[in-house]
This record gives sequence, structure tokens and C-alpha cells, in this order.
Amino acid sequence: MANHQWKFFRAGGFDQVKLETGADLLNLDQLDQKLWVALACPTTGLEFDPKTAALIDTDKDGRIRARELIQAIQWAGGLLKNADDLVKGSPTLPLAAINDASPEGKAVLASARQILSNLGKKDAAAIGLDEVADTAKIFAQTLFNGDGIVPAEAAADDATKAVLAEVIACVGSVQDRSGKPGVNADLAGKFFAEATAFDAWNQKAEAEPGVILPLGAATAAATAAIRAVKPKIDDYFGRCRLAAYDPRALGALNREEKEYLAIAAKDLQITAAEVAGFPLAQVAAGRALPLATGINPAWAGAIAALCKDAIKPVLGDRESLTEADWAALLGKLGPFECWSAGKAGTVVEKLGRDRVRAILASGAKDAIAALIAKDKALEAEASAISAVEKLVRFHRDLHHLATNFVNFKDLYDGGEPAIFQAGTLYLDQRSCTLCITVEDAGKHATMAGLAGAYLAYIDCARKGSGEKLSIVAIFSQGDDDNLMVGRNGVFYDRKGKDYDATITKIISNPISLRQAFWSPYKKFVRLIEEQVAKRAAAADADANAKLAAAATATANADKAIPKEPKKVDVGMVAALSVAFGSIGTALAYLLGLFKGITPFQLALGFVCVIAFISGPSMILAYIKLRKRNLGPILDANGWAVNAAAKVNVPFGTSLTGIAKLPAGSSVDSSDTFAEKVFPWKMWLAVLVAVYLAFNYYKGNYDGSLPKAVKSTQLLGKLSPSYVDPADAAKAAAAAAATNAPAKIADPAK
Repeated sequence: MANHQWKFFRAGGFDQVKLETGADLLNLDQLDQKLWVALACPTTGLEFDPKTAALIDTDKDGRIRARELIQAIQWAGGLLKNADDLVKGSPTLPLAAINDASPEGKAVLASARQILSNLGKKDAAAIGLDEVADTAKIFAQTLFNGDGIVPAEAAADDATKAVLAEVIACVGSVQDRSGKPGVNADLAGKFFAEATAFDAWNQKAEAEPGVILPLGAATAAATAAIRAVKPKIDDYFGRCRLAAYDPRALGALNREEKEYLAIAAKDLQITAAEVAGFPLAQVAAGRALPLATGINPAWAGAIAALCKDAIKPVLGDRESLTEADWAALLGKLGPFECWSAGKAGTVVEKLGRDRVRAILASGAKDAIAALIAKDKALEAEASAISAVEKLVRFHRDLHHLATNFVNFKDLYDGGEPAIFQAGTLYLDQRSCTLCITVEDAGKHATMAGLAGAYLAYIDCARKGSGEKLSIVAIFSQGDDDNLMVGRNGVFYDRKGKDYDATITKIISNPISLRQAFWSPYKKFVRLIEEQVAKRAAAADADANAKLAAAATATANADKAIPKEPKKVDVGMVAALSVAFGSIGTALAYLLGLFKGITPFQLALGFVCVIAFISGPSMILAYIKLRKRNLGPILDANGWAVNAAAKVNVPFGTSLTGIAKLPAGSSVDSSDTFAEKVFPWKMWLAVLVAVYLAFNYYKGNYDGSLPKAVKSTQLLGKLSPSYVDPADAAKAAAAAAATNAPAKIADPAK
């Protein structure tokens, strides 16, 4: 194990381990974690099965760490005959691939076969997620499945089935693996505890029927009638005692006349709510409470119920109720009130006293406990069924996770997108494939800004379904001229769903060398445009002021004093002459600078000027582009990136696509609405031609031209005094022969 031979590949400017075999995966515990690309990642926000991620996350903290990934690989590898099957990433697990040499492997294989048998696929040779994901379907035909929950159908006799149904009705249910509502030990215990308490509470009343139930079954109604008016009757007798103490309080105790005036103007009902707070009857010292007449209308009904249900059965017919009678009535029904307050087992009260006692006497408690124990005995087998799902998921997903965790192969090989790539953004004639979901753009940008990349935070929404998400996209080609907050595009997630996308925040950094090359010139053009705009605005303001002045002068023309016509300013003429002379001198000086300069020197000078202007910007951009790092962007999302995952220029170019016409396309360049542009190409060609002709005329090119096309040869023939060299030679020879001066005919004659 310790001598495993590792292979590495270089991508993103650093070495990454290859994971090509099952042995590579099983030996990850021996690989120095300093060589891992990541050491932790979140379980959510990834294009990775969240159920698989939850199974790997054994401590349930929402993060997968290196240790947990190693444990998952070793567990799955130990249950397979050939660990290379993990590298295949197949969604189906052949039964023959399960290692049944160990007890756990044997149990998993048996459970896999049981699952297929339950689903009517007894002869299937492989099992997939479709078979293991729906546990309700697996256990639909089984009454006992090891979860310690029994539905009513699990009972063999009707009596126990009925009790199970009543337990569910009273204390609720939990879902069985079959998908049906059932009862576990906790619910059964709660039900029978409540039933026992309810029965004991009823036995107290039965032990002292004359005390607790003086009116038998009618005692509850009498107590309810008393409870409805007790505060009001106590208030009445309290007021009477206060009137006996001090007669001066009588008026206030019965309410003043003005309080009646406030409600007299209203339409009153028989049970007027407006007087419900008034005394129950007219208060007087030592006065009994009248029961027939003189009762507050708002309480007449309640007093009538009190007479019927409590006073008459206990005290007999009465026209009035003294305070002593009231105390005797309370004393008679007080024990029932205390007993009622101590009621227990209310959740089973709806079954009734007789039914509860029948259930307690039937032995249903022991029968249900036996059913739960029988189901619980199959827990090991059912747990093995869960292990089958876990193994199928790991068989499919572990290698995929490892190639986005131990290395970033999926990101750098240009094949399947990495698990943190959420989809593709189309905006400003570009497609960005490195898009990552974020929860809090502001918090994310604090860390992600250190990546050195051009980042755009974007809100995405689907109006039809209301789905929303936020992403950050990396722009690594083109320029940023048309990228600004508020610009809209379209985002496609990995499932192909499209979202309206709007830029909400930008972190600006160099995008490309092309952008850096043109950046100084664009800044210069923007500066000129700003200055021109300022000058134009100033000129416009000045023109408006002059127009206003002219309008004012016209309006006051009849009042103005005629002025003499202004004579020509000689000084101004002289100044203009000097200015034009200076301009001419400057132009002559500039033309003189080009005298004697060869085309090669001119081209070299042009290149040097361009390098001087664009060079610093490109150098700075190159340095920053080489340092672009994916680490801070992922770290801001909860990753623990362990390497400098660089996004250099070639790799960045592959992450952002630029709009290009398809191969073989044709373009009709005629544009009806094309703007007229200055013919700068023509004037540039004219200037170049004039410059070349001037240098040719001066003979600057004669040193590198054939004799027949030298300027002195061709242009000399056009001169009136031109003498052909051959004629000059003949004349010289004749003059030498005659020892006389040579005479050459004048070509003009």
C-alpha cells in the first residue's frame, strides 16, 4: 500500500495526481494531502447528487472533508470484488461485482437480491438507483421491514387492527417504510399511558359518587352553568357588602345616570353588550340576588341556565338567591370542580370510558408490543437494504467527486464540466462557462476579489416558475466596454433551464491582452470626447448668451445710440499673418523630420511608439492574468482549495467564448442604414503615396533601386536640359579625335 506508484499530470500551472485505477482511489490515504487540490467542499450548491453527498458527510456538518472521502472510498472498495469498478462510474451495480467474502458483503448481496425480488425482478443481474431509491415501493408488499413501525394491517386479528387504528387516531402516527401510517413503541406507550390515566381518573368519581357526582350525570351541566356566571355573582354580592359598609357608595356601585345616557341613544338588543359590564342587578345592602326579574339583560340567559341546571336540582325552586345559598351551592358542587380540574388522559377521552376500559382489558397492549418487536427483529436486514443504496450511489459517484476534489481534472481537461460549474451565461456576444452559484454576493466578493479575475455577479430568475439563483461569472476574453451593472443576458443551468440574468455587481480586473493593448487608446479617445463635450457645452452656453444679448439689443434698437462702423484692426491682421507663418514653419519642420528616413526606419519608429504607449498596460495585464486564481472564488463558497488553481491566458480563453461566424458562412455587407464615415483609408493612402513620391524625387531610394528606375535616371529625362549619357560619350570621343571642344546639339532646337 505504501509503495503505490502515483502518476501526475500538469494543469493550471501545478501538478495534479491521476486517478485512473481503483488502486489509485484506495491508496488516497497514503497520498500526502499537500498534493490534494482541495481538502473540503460543501455538500450543497454543487452539480452533484445531494443524497450521495449527505451519505459521505458522516458528521452531518454540511461539508465533505478529505477524511470522509477516504472512508467512503475504502468502504465501497471493500464491498467490491474489483475496485476498478469505482472508476467506471456506472449507474448500475452488477450483483456479481459485490464481494460476498465478508459478512457485510454477504448481507448487502442478499439484500440486493431481496429488493429485486420485492420489485418483481428476481432474475435481474444488476441493480440501479431506480430500484433502491424508492423504499416505499421496495417494502410495499411487506408487513415487517425492520423499522420498528407497524401499520394496522400488520395485525393478524381484527381486534388488534381496530386498536392500532384507534391508537393512530388518538396519538398520531409515523410513516412506515412501506409508506403507510403506523405505530412505534413510543406512540404505543403514550396511548396506553393516557388510557390508564383516564381510567384512574374516572375511578375516583366512581369511588365517591355522592361527593363528586351529587347530581349524577347532570353534575357536569350544573358545574358549567355555575362557572359561566360565578365571577358576576361574586361581583354582585361584593357590591352589596360594600353598600352595607358605606351607604354613600351606593350610587357609584349601581353606575351613574350619565352612563346610561351614553347608551340610551343606541338601538339596544335584549342581550345588550353595552350593559354587560354593569352590575348583575340593582345593588343594595344585604339584598339577595333576584332570579326572575330585575336581572341585567346581558346576563338573563346565563341566570336562567343557572336556575335550571344548578339551583333547582340542588336548592329547589327559588325566586332569589341569598349569599348563603350561593355559598351552599358552591360547596355542593365544589368537589366535582376539583375532580374535573385534575382530568387525565384527555387524548383518549373521545373513545369513551367504556371503550378505554375494554382496550385495557383486552391484552392489546401486549399484542402491539409483540408486533413491534417482530418488526424490529428485521432491522439488520433492513439496514443492509440501506447499505445497498449507499453502495450503488458510491459506485456511481465517488470517482466523479474525486476528480473534482483530489484533482480538478474535470475543470482542466475540457470534457465534462466541474461539479462547481453551474451552467453557461450568454451576455455581450460571449459565453461564460465558469459560472458558480453564490448565496451572498456581497460576502462572496470580499474573498473572491483576491482572485484577480474579472467577475460579474448576476441575479437569475425564471418568471414562469419563480425559481431564483445568484451566480458569479468569470469573463476571460474580450473587453469590458459593454459590461456594466444592469446589463441583461440569459443563463442556462446544467439541466438546460433558462433564466433571465442581470448583472448586479462587478469586480474589475484585466480580461485579456487584447483589452490591455487597446486600453490606452480608448482612454485617450474618451478623454478627447470628454474635453470636446465640455468645450461644446461651453460654446453652446456662450452662443445662447449671445443670442439672448442679440434679442435684447433688437428689442431696444430704437433706444440705442448709433455707433460708427468698426474699422479693420491692422494689429489683428498682423497677428493672423504671424500665426499662419508659424503654422507653416511648423509644418515645414515636421516634413523636414521625415527627410532621409527610410520606410523601414519609419515602420520601426511606428512600432516603437505603439510599444511605448501599449507596452506598460500589456505588461501589467500579463502579470495580473498569470496570477488569476480560482482558489479565492471557491473558498468564498465554502471550499478549502489547497493549490494555486490558476486561470492563465490559454485556459481563460477556453472558459469564455467569443461570437464567431460559422465556417462557410457568407455575409452580405450592404447595410441600408450604415452611417457615413470619414474616408480615412483613402486619405491615409494618399498621404503614404505623397510621402513615397517625395522621397523618390529626392533620390532617397536610388541606393536600393536598379539603374533603369532610379529617380536621377527617369526624372532627368523629363528636364529640358537633359543630355543622354550615350550622346555625351560620342561627343566627347569626337572632340578628343579633333583635339577640339565637343559641341553637343541643343535638344531644344
